[in-house]
Amino acid sequence: MNFAIFADKPLEKYKQCDISLILLSLLLWGIGIFTLYVCSGSYGLRAFNDSLYFVKRQLISSALGFMLFIIFATVKMDTIKRFLPLMVGIAIILSFMTFVPGIGLERNGARRWLRFGFMTFQPSEMIKFVVVLYLANYFEKQSKIPDVIDRTVFPAVILTFIMVVSIAVQRDMSTSVFVASLAILLFIVSGSKIFWLVPVMTIVIPLACLFVFLEPYRLNRIIGFLDQDSYLQTLNYQTYAARRAISAGGFWGQGLGSGLVRINSIPEVQSDYIFAGWVESMGFCGVLTYFALLALFSWRGVRCALMTKSRFAAVASFGFIVSIVAQSVLNIAVVGGVIPTTGIPLPFFSSGGSSILFTLASAGFLVNASRNEIDSMETVDIGEVLYE
Repeated sequence: MNFAIFADKPLEKYKQCDISLILLSLLLWGIGIFTLYVCSGSYGLRAFNDSLYFVKRQLISSALGFMLFIIFATVKMDTIKRFLPLMVGIAIILSFMTFVPGIGLERNGARRWLRFGFMTFQPSEMIKFVVVLYLANYFEKQSKIPDVIDRTVFPAVILTFIMVVSIAVQRDMSTSVFVASLAILLFIVSGSKIFWLVPVMTIVIPLACLFVFLEPYRLNRIIGFLDQDSYLQTLNYQTYAARRAISAGGFWGQGLGSGLVRINSIPEVQSDYIFAGWVESMGFCGVLTYFALLALFSWRGVRCALMTKSRFAAVASFGFIVSIVAQSVLNIAVVGGVIPTTGIPLPFFSSGGSSILFTLASAGFLVNASRNEIDSMETVDIGEVLYE
């Protein structure tokens, strides 16, 4: 018996997926929902007269996210590659649609969202997802070209540049820099020659500095970061309130009730600063638990990248693991005041339908990659040079 869509070999010979990846994804998601419940109740009651407002929205988005999880965990890799041009095209179109009146939603001068009924969608989260798949597919195709002279990186550079620009024009510099950095890392890991990077950086870096100084709120973030003991009631209020919440957590945490006063003093705690709520509720033990789960998730994902027999799956798995872990570390560094505020969400935790949607889709792809592991001790080297 053969599956036409979900398998390339008889059912009885089909490899079991990595159950630990599924369990770790569910654990991280469940902790995220719990933390959102703890952190968002007071603000939801004040702003929307519903203490479960953000939890309900996150659960709706999670339901859609688990649908994507199942899809990307079960369909063949060839099917994903077949629909990839459509996904890239939709992501870019949606990204530029943020400027269409009546559809694009403006908040604090930035156009990063689309409104669909009572739900909103952030196209940059989809860009994060598809850029990994696109580059993994492109590198695999290039590796199959026998003549080295015919191999080129420029189509990938140009399309990646378009995707990055589509985010930057939305006044979302942190996400555009993150996507660009992720793409460059995939170029390097895949063995591509990056001679083009030097002239590009000589243009991009001055432009990035210019964008920082042209936007007052970006400049204020840097000023606040450099002088964290000042502006405690203005520029540094979020960081100051987050530190108070973290300190109040102690070793064992304040539980579900007593810590709410400090948690609720953090503006938008349900989004970028949600980790402070987790730490105050669960303490240092909660921090250790979170990092242990993240490390296990990272290990299982990297193992998939190293063991899969598909170059496409290997590069994409590595990209998704780096994306999730890097966003997690950057978000926590912001909450701790180690780096300036970036606006990068905490995967599995931060309130935001788009983020949880594509985080679960990424986790589903990792599960799919684990089903394509080779049976022998030979592994695919994701760092093997594509361009000799």
